[in-house]
Amino acid sequence: MRATDRLPRAAAGAVLAALVLAGCATNVNVQGRRLNLEGPPGREREGILRADPSKVVAAELAFARLAQEKGQWTAFAQTATDNAVMFVPQPVVARQWLRRQANPAQAVKWQPHQVWSSCDGSMAVTKGAWQRPDGSVGYFTTVWERQRRGEYKWVMDQGDTLAQPLAAPEMIAASAADCGGQPTPPADLLAGPEDQIRAGTARDGTLRWQVVVKPDGSRRVIVRRWDGSAWRDALDEQVAAG
Repeated sequence: MRATDRLPRAAAGAVLAALVLAGCATNVNVQGRRLNLEGPPGREREGILRADPSKVVAAELAFARLAQEKGQWTAFAQTATDNAVMFVPQPVVARQWLRRQANPAQAVKWQPHQVWSSCDGSMAVTKGAWQRPDGSVGYFTTVWERQRRGEYKWVMDQGDTLAQPLAAPEMIAASAADCGGQPTPPADLLAGPEDQIRAGTARDGTLRWQVVVKPDGSRRVIVRRWDGSAWRDALDEQVAAG
C-alpha cells in the first residue's frame, strides 16, 4: 500500500477550485481529468457543514506533492492526525512509527481515483494508484478527517501491491452519503479474539470504515456509506498476509 506495508503513494498536481455539491452529477477538470460528483446528496442537516469532495482531493494531491518535495515519510508525518494508523503489516500508530523511519532516496508516487464523503464532510475516503521507483505498482486507501480549522488530515492509510497497475480514470469519481433518514451504526465485521480492529465513523454517522487485522497480518478493509435508507458498501478490500 501507499505507506502501509511500506507501500507507496504518488505525485500530484495543483490544488482544486472549490466545488459545491449540486443535486445532480457534476464533472470538473482536475489536472487534465475531471471530478465526477454523484448526487443527489439529500437534505442538508441543520447547522452541519456540507460535503466537499474537491477539498479532499486537493488534500490528497497536496500530500502526494509534499512527498516528492520533502520526502515520503516526512509527508506522511506532517499530514497525519495524532492517532492515525498504518499497517506494517500489523497496525501501528503512524506518527510513532514514522519517527524511526528515514525518507527513501526517491518517494513513491500516487494519484487519487475515487473519493467518498460523509454528508457533513467530516470524513472522507480516497482510493487510488501508486508507483514505486523500482517499478512495482499497487493501490492505496486513505481515510481523511476534517479538522477544526477545516483542513483534512489522514487517520488511516493502507493498501497493497498489484500485478498490474490500476487503470487511470478519465474522471475522479466522487460521491457523498445521503443526508436523509436516521442512520444507525452498520453491522461490524466479524472478528476473532486475537484479531485487531480499527474503525471510525463520521460525526453525522453517514460514513464508516473498519479494518480487521488477523494475527498473520492479513486484513479486511470495508467502507460503508449511508444512502438515506440503508447502508451501502463503498469498498471492501482483502489484503493477504505478508
